Amino acid sequence: MTCIDLNSDLGESFGPWPMGDDVSMLPIVTSANIACGFHAGDPAGILAVLHEAARLGVSVGAHVGYRDLVGFGRRNMDPSSQELIGDTIYQIGALQGLARAAGTTVRYVKPHGALYNAIAQDAHQADDVIAAIKAVDPALALMALSGAPIVQQARSAGLTVVCPAFADRAYNADGSLVSRRLPGSVIHDPEQVASRMLRLVKEGRFTAIDGTEIELEAQSICVHGDTPTGVSIARSVRDALVQEGVELKSFTHG
Repeated sequence: MTCIDLNSDLGESFGPWPMGDDVSMLPIVTSANIACGFHAGDPAGILAVLHEAARLGVSVGAHVGYRDLVGFGRRNMDPSSQELIGDTIYQIGALQGLARAAGTTVRYVKPHGALYNAIAQDAHQADDVIAAIKAVDPALALMALSGAPIVQQARSAGLTVVCPAFADRAYNADGSLVSRRLPGSVIHDPEQVASRMLRLVKEGRFTAIDGTEIELEAQSICVHGDTPTGVSIARSVRDALVQEGVELKSFTHG
């Protein structure tokens, strides 16, 4: 690959409780997955992040999740279709309004946490999220787990699908993410993360947690901003790619 997108989950602070360093992360990434208030984020904080993203020319996406502030959207849930479609439309619509006020536009949707993992395999919940996106704007792209059934399911429904590689997360041999409940699920060493992402971009593969070599479709690299080393990791990944002549560009820019 000669170019790739670099994204991060931002806008997740809530009132006086900070989450991540959005100000430092925004100049590094090319796309920002902005919380929509259900798993994290408050309107004033989200609006501030959107203003800065607009100023820097960073592409914006709706980071929709389950209605789960206490669990940070990482607890499994089983909402009805009516609930999930309504909640997803609500979150996208809220971010669209805030984005318009900030002078930018929502261009894609990236489900968060437990919802992201659920729709990767659960065709019913995937259908609900796809239906919600299409009801709001069929031109919105969907970020979905590489190699999972959701990718073809969404493409068959007419959506553009972008597959991210998670820079700081360990993968199982089947291409799924290692559960955060297990040791080694999150990688904190910036140099290690940068090395594996550079290899992914150059070779299309990297090493799973059990030592297996896996191939992964990826048009974007995601760095989590809610970890203490998030900014350092993002900067290391960006520097490593740029030094190798890889152009960093949002997938929404064509």
